[in-house]
Amino acid sequence: MSPLSGFSDNEFRTYADFKDACLSLLRALKPYQSPGGARIRLPLVTGTHFDDVAAQLEGFARPLWAIGALLHGSCLIPQEYDDLAEPYVRGLANGTDPDHAEYWGPVVVRDQRMVEMEIISFALLAAPDAMFHQQTERAQNNIREWLKTLNEKDFPITNWLWFRVMTNLALVKVCGVPYDEVKSYMKEDLDQMQNFYLDEGWSADGFWNENGRQADYYSGSFAIQFSQLLYMKMAESFDPDRCRKFREKALLFASSFWRYFDKTGAAIPFGRSLTYRFAFAGFWSAVAFAEVDLPAPLNDWGVVKGLLLRHYRWWSTKSDIFNIDGTLTIGFAYPQMYMSEDYNSPQSPYWAMKSFAALGLGPDHPFWTAEEKPLPAADSDLTAQIRPAMQIVCRTENHHFLLSSGQFCPWPLKATEAKYGKFAYSSHFGFSVPTGSLIQQIAPDSTLALSKDDGDTWRVPWKVQDYRFDTAWLRRGCQILEEIPALRSIWRPWKDADIEVQTILVSPCKRWPDWYLRVHKIKNLGNSELTIRTVQGGFAIQGREDKVGGVLPSHTEETGAAEFLRGSDSGFPEGTQETASGALVYSNAGSSGIRSLISTDFQQSGAEVLKPDSNTNLIWQRTLIPTITGTTAISPGSSTDLVTAVFAVARRNVFEDEYSKVSIGERWEDIPEISHPTKDKAPSSDFIAFSHDL
Repeated sequence: MSPLSGFSDNEFRTYADFKDACLSLLRALKPYQSPGGARIRLPLVTGTHFDDVAAQLEGFARPLWAIGALLHGSCLIPQEYDDLAEPYVRGLANGTDPDHAEYWGPVVVRDQRMVEMEIISFALLAAPDAMFHQQTERAQNNIREWLKTLNEKDFPITNWLWFRVMTNLALVKVCGVPYDEVKSYMKEDLDQMQNFYLDEGWSADGFWNENGRQADYYSGSFAIQFSQLLYMKMAESFDPDRCRKFREKALLFASSFWRYFDKTGAAIPFGRSLTYRFAFAGFWSAVAFAEVDLPAPLNDWGVVKGLLLRHYRWWSTKSDIFNIDGTLTIGFAYPQMYMSEDYNSPQSPYWAMKSFAALGLGPDHPFWTAEEKPLPAADSDLTAQIRPAMQIVCRTENHHFLLSSGQFCPWPLKATEAKYGKFAYSSHFGFSVPTGSLIQQIAPDSTLALSKDDGDTWRVPWKVQDYRFDTAWLRRGCQILEEIPALRSIWRPWKDADIEVQTILVSPCKRWPDWYLRVHKIKNLGNSELTIRTVQGGFAIQGREDKVGGVLPSHTEETGAAEFLRGSDSGFPEGTQETASGALVYSNAGSSGIRSLISTDFQQSGAEVLKPDSNTNLIWQRTLIPTITGTTAISPGSSTDLVTAVFAVARRNVFEDEYSKVSIGERWEDIPEISHPTKDKAPSSDFIAFSHDL
């Protein structure tokens, strides 16, 4: 892969920087635009569940997020307009013309064309003169009639409803269709999406019920919040009450959503469509475009600007996201098809272009003239409970991640358990997706894998039951020093075995900020004994030597691992360590480890550094996963307890290298203490107590 000039070497400080990055992405697409401008087809042959003409329309439409913003901001010089914008204006006329060779075709049931109509509609609303009014009368009629076909089609009851709302808005405001002609469609869709609302500004992507529970980036930057902000800006004149409510929801949503972004600009990857990459920051770009004044601590354009530009800055260091011709790949930090969706064509990643919406403001807007500000100051608490999403965002000095419970995606989605069902997701360590059915192919980071057939098949959490927030306590004797947010859930691994797993996730506390706890009680509710193998994984971490990419050296306590953990000539330690109760990996990415605190009734248990398949992790191609393994026979009516502590310290910035100043050995040996019937506590010792007995 190769860096893209104008993006990979961009400082992302000013409006001019932001525009240069946008133009560099558009220029890379230009060689693949059809003669009539209506289609873009990258030179790759991966397919989707929809037809290739729709995929080529996708290639045309998705850059319109940027083209519309650039035209709205009137910031293109004549040559830039002729080279980059005019082909899209011409392409819109040709693609909607049934008599043209590049016609996109009619819309059919649940068609990908419906998705791309929203982007076309944004361009029409943002730049009506260039995109519509300067077209010929015949082209105007073709555009109007092609968009109108959307209203007679069946739609998934998800964020897709926004595609029809925005299309009808463009038909009314730009294309001359009477409001009364589409008002009923708009009202029905907007009322339906009100049922997606959870609380605190958050919406689910569809209904939140036992048929699906998703509150991922579609709830914010990818779709729902983003579209609400566009609607609020463009429909306020004839739908003021609803626009006012959307503004209120944006204020509430922003007050928690900023926590998903690290001080480096990295966002926590979670859920589907992660190949959309810097679309993570679309909400902040839309906030600027819609000129929404946010509440404290975001009531400063410099803070919002920092959230947007730092995110792009982080992506500018990931040159492997580009093909050698400068086009975006399917993947995350590098090309990766294992994490892709059935709807990802080679052109799909350009959904990321919606994060360029802030270009529509122009360089003199206060957003662009404001001084960039850092993230809001850290709370005294290490964590924030995001109740609508059933997540706890953890922001410690050395790591930024979230704990999650309750969400699941019911569709036949690739790696759905990995995208929604893991216990933890990290902005630095990412997460892993499976490549096959063997345990090293499942890549069980941040999860618990169970097997009842001696490892032939494995199950990990997917659809949990009875999920809720809980509380643990940091105590010293009878004194409570700190309340610690936790998540509690119940899940059943198999339909053909009456096994129930109760899980508690306990977030970091001030006494042990580099650790979080996982508590599992595995109950046998059936009538026969069952032997179960378990694998508990910590965070996956880059697992090769820094200088030449060799295998990390293996150390034990007896061979000087503690001394090695104090650092090496390179400024940071590298290696792996396995003991009877814990496994630790330390590399140029930081440190990741896991320890067994309690393991009752296990005939065999141990710690192991697992080498998963390459290309399972979203961020690093070659990883290692510290794991705790075990085997136990559970008799009818009995249960077994597993309590593990998960350790992680991120090496975020190789230039400032705060990580080299951290004593990994001391932190790794400072193991959390817990209350448990098998463990006595001195009255003066600190320990973590749970709200219920194990």
